[in-house]
Amino acid sequence: MNRGDIEAAARRLRALSPPFVLETPLWKLPSAALELGGAEIWLKLEQLQAGGSFKARGMMNRMLANPIPASGVIVASGGNAGIATAAAARALGVQCEVFVPAISSVAKQARLRELGAEVVVTGAAYADALQACVARQQHTGALMTHAYDQPEVVAGAGTLALEIEAQGGVPDTVLVSVGGGGLIAGLAAWFEESARVVAVEPELAPTLFEARQAGEPVDVAVSGIAADSLGARRIGAIAWEVTQRQVKQSLLVPDEAIRHAQLTLWKQLKLAVEPAAALGLAALQTGAYRPRRDERVCLVLCGANLDPGTLA
Repeated sequence: MNRGDIEAAARRLRALSPPFVLETPLWKLPSAALELGGAEIWLKLEQLQAGGSFKARGMMNRMLANPIPASGVIVASGGNAGIATAAAARALGVQCEVFVPAISSVAKQARLRELGAEVVVTGAAYADALQACVARQQHTGALMTHAYDQPEVVAGAGTLALEIEAQGGVPDTVLVSVGGGGLIAGLAAWFEESARVVAVEPELAPTLFEARQAGEPVDVAVSGIAADSLGARRIGAIAWEVTQRQVKQSLLVPDEAIRHAQLTLWKQLKLAVEPAAALGLAALQTGAYRPRRDERVCLVLCGANLDPGTLA
């Protein structure tokens, strides 16, 4: 995975007419806006992306890069990858089948059905839904989009980093939420050594953190407030390879801090995001990451597929 792969993905996505992937805003805030000392905070508002999350980039890139059979596309997802795949499938006029675990939120399941996807709820966690999805794909021959561990998916996610650089230059640091690792792999592959890319995970879903402790990807128990988005039991192979080279720090934050950060974004900035999108701010608010004065810190608000009632 390298910058050339990401540039190819960007060209592919830009060539689609009508366009599907949006150029989302980069919002630069003074530190006082979030009471975070002297750092300059950049918010990449990817929750405004097609399908409500960054996943649209990778799912559409995967579909544009491969022939799609008459049986359409198929995906296993905690919700966001499925929504992105369903939205991309509708834009291309192809069938879509999505396998989600029981932990997937009702709001995300409803959105999948609104997009015309056939939804199969199975298993307690993402890994269970993935197993069922693979078995079904072998029967139907549909094109499978993986939530985080396919080259086209990671390269698509990396176009977000290309876009940040084009909009605002290279930040000093990017704080990235990690589940299976597709997003951080894409960002780290683009920025290489030009920006510090830092992984942030929930304490109750520490896939990359535990892999680094063990020296290799391992299965971990996952639960907690962000498990419907960051519920992979094992870090992806591509993410493991890229982060071993490019990511020096892996941080954990508790559910209480994630919830506090999510509500801060809503109450202070009127940004409605799901818990997974609030991990970077949680790392700053708890001191898990302490920026230098005047450091340019980019937070990727990666998704907004949530029940608005949870922000009350």
